[in-house]
Amino acid sequence: MDAFTAGLLQRIRTTQSDLQHARETGDHHLVDVEQAELEDLQRLAAEHGVPVSAG
Repeated sequence: MDAFTAGLLQRIRTTQSDLQHARETGDHHLVDVEQAELEDLQRLAAEHGVPVSAG
């Protein structure tokens, strides 16, 4: 796995965790921010052929 792929997958995992935390704490603004970030990262992964789980 190259550095780009590893970094992208780590960012996705971190964002998923941050999104879950925002949901648990009821921070609706942060949920929106993290959801948008996750969608951007997933789009980037798809554009580069990096498989990600639906997590």
